[in-house]
Amino acid sequence: MPARPELTHPGDDAITAAMNRSLTALSAVVQALGHGVHTLNLVGLRTDHAFVTSRSDLSISTEPPLSLSALDEDEFYALRALLVFALEGSTMRSAVLVATTAAEPSPRACGWTIRDGWLHPMDTVALQEAVIPCPGASGIRREVYPAPALAQLPDSEEETPHS
Repeated sequence: MPARPELTHPGDDAITAAMNRSLTALSAVVQALGHGVHTLNLVGLRTDHAFVTSRSDLSISTEPPLSLSALDEDEFYALRALLVFALEGSTMRSAVLVATTAAEPSPRACGWTIRDGWLHPMDTVALQEAVIPCPGASGIRREVYPAPALAQLPDSEEETPHS
């Protein structure tokens, strides 16, 4: 018997549905975060007990026309791919997405747990514990605030690209 359990390959339909949900989720996150420079961090625990992480820095302008730019496209695509598998769920035990916004006098952070195929606002106490710098380590303290609830479309609506 192998020391680590094998990952189950999800079906193509499940991956396609999760890919569509990832676009909807990222769009909702961008709209919720609004104007500014934001860092998205996604951390997941796979079913084989391996931790996976991804990070992407985004710049969002809400002035017409709305624009989104990823400071590193490869990082953004890696984050989206990891989000797809977190939303699909068969290869992930748990995952969280934390958004940090550059703000004065200190950065702000909110987060979502990923379960049941969607992003749900993370408990602020748990988030505060997750983002506080380790004792003795230099790190930026973040002001934590409740993440907004993100509206989820039914899969049937998400699969239609121009609905």
